[in-house]
Amino acid sequence: MPLFNKKPSSKANSPNGTIINGHEQQQSQIVPTPLKAPILPPSLVFHCQLANGSPTGLICGFSSVKELYQKIAECYDIPTDEILFCTLNSHKVEMTKLLGGQIGLDDFIFAHRKGRPKEIEIIKTEDALGLTITDNGAGYAFIKRIKEGSVIDKIPHIQIGDHIEKLDGVSVVGKRHYEVARLLKDIPTGSTFTMRLVEPLKSGFQTIAPRSGNKQTSKKGYGSGKETLRFKANGNAAIEDEHDDTTQAGIDSINILLDQFFGINDNELATQIWDLGANKANSMDFAEAIDTSDLEAFGFTDDFIIDLWGAITDARMNSNKIRR
Repeated sequence: MPLFNKKPSSKANSPNGTIINGHEQQQSQIVPTPLKAPILPPSLVFHCQLANGSPTGLICGFSSVKELYQKIAECYDIPTDEILFCTLNSHKVEMTKLLGGQIGLDDFIFAHRKGRPKEIEIIKTEDALGLTITDNGAGYAFIKRIKEGSVIDKIPHIQIGDHIEKLDGVSVVGKRHYEVARLLKDIPTGSTFTMRLVEPLKSGFQTIAPRSGNKQTSKKGYGSGKETLRFKANGNAAIEDEHDDTTQAGIDSINILLDQFFGINDNELATQIWDLGANKANSMDFAEAIDTSDLEAFGFTDDFIIDLWGAITDARMNSNKIRR
């Protein structure tokens, strides 16, 4: 069943809603056999606001994150490249609410725009900077987590949610999070480099959570749906049920490993890894599945693949224990 429908042309709709061969039915001696209009599923419509404050807009007709950003930009008449990232059900810069490769059908979207740019000179005194990097799926890498006590943690001007725009004057816009993480990792320890960041635009109400509406209503607030619109790596989108506890636990564990080994956080990538291993009987089959997929480009080591397989099997075992 298609998710998103083409808008019917103006010629196909008469004022009273009667459709026959593209024209309103008129009285005539020869009446053609009426054609039944096809019953089309409704388009998915999502509510959206700019995180720094705006009227509520209605967004529909997209099948990827890039298309979503374009629709939001059109709705608010702003350039698409002004949107840094989106959060779900919260206007705050909360990385746990970050929009990744999926949206709940009842989720409320908040788009965060570019704010103030800043250039910071950093001395890499340790091998690891203490950054976890993710990206918005449309060419912008940004900071998702800062490790306590790390090199970056000691620089108060660097904040979670900051977009990494340039390293030593070279733009990294358009690069994936793992590419930016690799560039930072390759900077020699003891050297000094400059990072140009762009922080999300802030409003005066950053500490006020969105209202959930009248308590007497049946709706519990944003994001109460059990179905999710998932953006696939092949560019398609599909409505699927939410992950069960076992799947979510496995995805979370895989994301922890991605953070430890690569300094990135990517629910879509973690989900893809889980899906590749979900039906595999052993680590050899799992490794072969990775090698024959587009994940081969990451160059995962054998040890890392074994760790990933361990995360998958641990999630399965814990699920079996709970069932018993």
